[in-house]
Amino acid sequence: MMLIDVVLAVSGLLGLAVAALSDRLRRWPVSAPVMGLACGILLGPEVTGVLVIPPVTEDTAWVHTAARLLLAISVMSVALRYPVRDARTRLRPVLLLLAIALPAMALVTAGLAALTLGVGLGAAALLGAALCPTDPVLASSVVTGGPAEKDLPARDRQILSLESGANDGLALPLVLVALALAGADSVGAALAESLWQVAGAVLLGVPAGWLGARALRAGEEHGSTDPAPRMLFTVVLAFAVLGAAGLIHVDGILAVFVAGLAFNHVATGPERTEDAPIDEAVNRFLVLPLFLAFGLVLPWSAWAELGWGGVGLVAGVLLFRRLPVIWLLRRPLGLGRPDAAFVGWFGPIGVSAMFYLAMEAERLAVDPVVLAAGTLVVAASTVVHGITSAPGRVLYRRATAPVDERSGV
Repeated sequence: MMLIDVVLAVSGLLGLAVAALSDRLRRWPVSAPVMGLACGILLGPEVTGVLVIPPVTEDTAWVHTAARLLLAISVMSVALRYPVRDARTRLRPVLLLLAIALPAMALVTAGLAALTLGVGLGAAALLGAALCPTDPVLASSVVTGGPAEKDLPARDRQILSLESGANDGLALPLVLVALALAGADSVGAALAESLWQVAGAVLLGVPAGWLGARALRAGEEHGSTDPAPRMLFTVVLAFAVLGAAGLIHVDGILAVFVAGLAFNHVATGPERTEDAPIDEAVNRFLVLPLFLAFGLVLPWSAWAELGWGGVGLVAGVLLFRRLPVIWLLRRPLGLGRPDAAFVGWFGPIGVSAMFYLAMEAERLAVDPVVLAAGTLVVAASTVVHGITSAPGRVLYRRATAPVDERSGV
């Protein structure tokens, strides 16, 4: 109980700080996940020792559950963030990112793991699949809020958001194939399960989102739905879809995202209102307890055993997992050089990677190196992308400003 009490108390204080600072925090070189992670490290065994609990490499069950719930809220938020007509205009670049960039990032990461850590095919594939999706929780701190809307074009923000929402669920087939390569099952069985997981998620998500939207509209017509319940309704819908997906064994994260898109199309449509989407503040505040707890259980000794190979993996993944892929695809994606550099750099690795690492550990007795290296990359990405988000937006604004404005004329 002490762990839960301390995490809740500190998360509450951090939440008050985030609420008080509001948009100012988005201009600083720090994000809410970084704040939560730093507080967890401070309270953990390596600094003050206020809380001493087993590292994440020894207990992944709570990580899987917590990440699953947070991802459901986050992808629902992404699905409701933009009007449907705007999302349709980004369909081509998002599909390119899902069909080409996502598997390419998995292959690059797997190759870097084999090169730097010397692991076998199975372990490299597990790392590549778990670390390939762009995290919607960390990406939200880059693309939402007043400063982001001021500095970044809607196109870049929408592409990053929609990609992060969709590829979280669509990374599951890659994870299942990686598990097969690691010995959990046959590749044929993994492909069959992947087909059912994805198809079942769509078949569940579309009617669930439609029914949720119709129920909301019926409540509005009868005057029984107030603004606050309207906002919370989508959170309840996300959890309902996630639970139903678990019962029929389909991709829950993808099902929630699809349900959100269907809900957005039916409930908001062209007359979209401000109170229909999940409040982004909910997404910002809920991330604090998870990253605080993550900071408490960082496997420092396991990281030390990785040696320079772990450092090389972190550097390689941050520099080569995504940026070169997006740069090569910039013309098909319709991105200019500054846009390709920004979208290529800000593809953070976070909660979705924690979710898939924990899932791999539950399904298979994975090599301890996989969890150690995976969590190291997640922690590094959280910090590096968190502290570069505000300066990155400023650099982008300067790079795309008219020549006379840059010269001060």
